[in-house]
Amino acid sequence: MHSSVLAADIPYWGQSLLRVLGVIVAVLIPAGTIVYLYLFKAVSFMQSRLGPMEAGPYGSMQLFAEVGKFLQKEDLNPKRADRFIFRAAPIVVLISTFLIYLVIPFGPDAVFGDYSTGIFFALAVSSFSVLGILMAGWASANKYSLLGGLRAAGQLIAYELPMVLAVIGVVIQAGTLNLQQMVVAQNEGSIFGWSGVGNPYILTQFVAFVVFLIAAQAELTQTPFDMPVAESELVAGYLTEYSGFRFLLFFIGEFAAAGAFAALAATMFLGGWAVPFISIDNNAMNLIGPLVLFTKMMIIAFVFFWVRFTYPRFREDQLQQFAWKVLIPISLLNIMVTAIFKVAF
Repeated sequence: MHSSVLAADIPYWGQSLLRVLGVIVAVLIPAGTIVYLYLFKAVSFMQSRLGPMEAGPYGSMQLFAEVGKFLQKEDLNPKRADRFIFRAAPIVVLISTFLIYLVIPFGPDAVFGDYSTGIFFALAVSSFSVLGILMAGWASANKYSLLGGLRAAGQLIAYELPMVLAVIGVVIQAGTLNLQQMVVAQNEGSIFGWSGVGNPYILTQFVAFVVFLIAAQAELTQTPFDMPVAESELVAGYLTEYSGFRFLLFFIGEFAAAGAFAALAATMFLGGWAVPFISIDNNAMNLIGPLVLFTKMMIIAFVFFWVRFTYPRFREDQLQQFAWKVLIPISLLNIMVTAIFKVAF
């Protein structure tokens, strides 16, 4: 059924409630899958071990056991902490991730908010998490937490730039800021006149794809960009004073953000929910599309965790130099080449 028909049948408050429930499902299912498949199992196989095996068949219920454990732990507040800001910080981080999913299309009509500036909105709200991390670091009244928060702010600001510049190449080629239209452009496009598989931008924007993944890895503060939570130096950084449910919120936020950035990359570079040789106007794609996008998300998320458990941590100076002296110049060069090809062809 078309979205306009649904909008006519369901009152506004009902539509809003369905959107909230839909976003919650869209956030939690990929996050839980990423934790089990990659953090618990794939990484274990890389290190020649089995991973969790006791909770449920083949450890399949381990995630629920972990959540139950955190819910039972005491929720502590440091004596000198700013209690309101300390408690609000993980919620701010989690809301940032939820808002990214608002503009990601899952099918022809399966999108929570089809904004004309969707990618701009997604990048804007993704940087909102920096405020939550700074709030956590400052409000904890702990010098390790404060250092971790400041490191995170400096890192996220530095790697926001190459991420935005990588996206500009896609925007130039697609001619739109709307994520749904990017999917359509890739599905209906052609590469120098050949339209056998459309034009997935991973082929023509491969440099931007690599830069985007590297910047996303840094945004997630995962190895080799985990300086803000360096256990050997900062005792978990801005997370030092968090326990129980609030630590669980940060944990969910980290892996939900991995799913969100993977979904953005899949939408911009892998054709999103669309499949070559299948019409994008087919109503069945509203059911098949989410599964297609989910599969592409999991492939990209695997790359995040493969890198996370393969490379050693950067020094702080190396981390900043890599952003300013390597990624940003490469991104600018990619924009220039893309613009030239856009005009010429």
